[in-house]
Amino acid sequence: MNRRQARVKMGWIGIWLVFMAAPVRDLLDGGRSGTATALGWLGLAAFVGCYLTLVFRYTARVLHWARVHATLGALVALAAALSVAMAPAWLGLWVYVSVSAGAVLPMRQAVWAIPAVTALMLAIGVGAQGAGLLDLAGGLGVTTFLVGFAMTGVRHLVRTTVQLRQARATVAQLAANEERLRLARDLHDLLGHSLSLITLKSELAGRMLPGHPDRAAQQVADIEQVSRQALVDVRAAVTGYRRLTLPGQLAGARTALTAAGIEAAVPLEVPGAAAPDEEREAALAWALREAVTNVVRHSGAEHCAVTLHRRQTLAGPVLELAVEDDGVGPAPGFGHGNGLTGLTERLEAVGGVLEVASGRGASGRGASGRGASGRGASGRRASGRARTGGGGFRLTARVPLGPEPAREQGAASSALGSPA
Repeated sequence: MNRRQARVKMGWIGIWLVFMAAPVRDLLDGGRSGTATALGWLGLAAFVGCYLTLVFRYTARVLHWARVHATLGALVALAAALSVAMAPAWLGLWVYVSVSAGAVLPMRQAVWAIPAVTALMLAIGVGAQGAGLLDLAGGLGVTTFLVGFAMTGVRHLVRTTVQLRQARATVAQLAANEERLRLARDLHDLLGHSLSLITLKSELAGRMLPGHPDRAAQQVADIEQVSRQALVDVRAAVTGYRRLTLPGQLAGARTALTAAGIEAAVPLEVPGAAAPDEEREAALAWALREAVTNVVRHSGAEHCAVTLHRRQTLAGPVLELAVEDDGVGPAPGFGHGNGLTGLTERLEAVGGVLEVASGRGASGRGASGRGASGRGASGRRASGRARTGGGGFRLTARVPLGPEPAREQGAASSALGSPA
């Protein structure tokens, strides 16, 4: 799909060309005429070209079966000619023929093509090279047979991966289309009636204006009221569209961490019995977004785990979100950054609490403490993680699931930090 994937694929294919060492060594050892050596090099280059064409271009999908069959036929012909005319070391070329058959042919064709290739190799080895049948069958024959069928599994895995990528892209496109349809439907429901009413009352006001200005003024007042209500409805709808959700941020976190090369352990969904209200869910979603942004940009981590649990505390049930990485961790003496300060205020507004700590189990200080470090999701370098820190980093956010605790008691918020 892109140059990076092409380089990776070529690298994996190129590793297995090391088994071409035996034919290359045979050509370099000499003992043949210059013409025979030149033809040997030419035949080997043509064989490698056919093999790379098949395995590189047609493993994932086949667009031109005629080209595949022609190239595979040329590969078989070259392997037969070279293994007959050259030394027994050239019989190893049949392993590549078997790999090519398993990598590009459908299973119903590969199940007979691979045994046929193995049998042809044995016939040439015994007839043309004088090798012992049992020795050849027990060594190179078994390798040719098993590697060919192993490649059928690799082919199936590669094509399944391609289909999954296509399915994921299709699902994303369908989701975007559904969201556009929902937006169009909501705008129609919100504005259709209001705009129609505004148009009707405007026409009435225009007709009443010359003879009944007082009634026209009433119509204009009604138009103002309807337009103001329509504006309120549109703002409410837009606010709903812009609100962050936990399921959306969990999916985004998984994608961002994977794209950054960080091994991610992220739950697929929010526990069904632990769904908070919209404001508290949005606060947790912002916390997750900020934490993952810090992990991707500043941690240098290899692993990141996101957990989401319902817990019972002294102040009542809470939903706890924890994001922990094994990166460089906070440096001593660094205080709150803009991002964590904003998260603290956002969580406190819904009765929640934020904690940060070393990822190796050191007890963290609450959101009001000064042992935290971090950067805002906007990328401002308020404090950040210092590269000299260690021990990883853990961010924990909790929001209550029941009614908001009484603020005047002052202890409810701190009680959230101590799960029962």
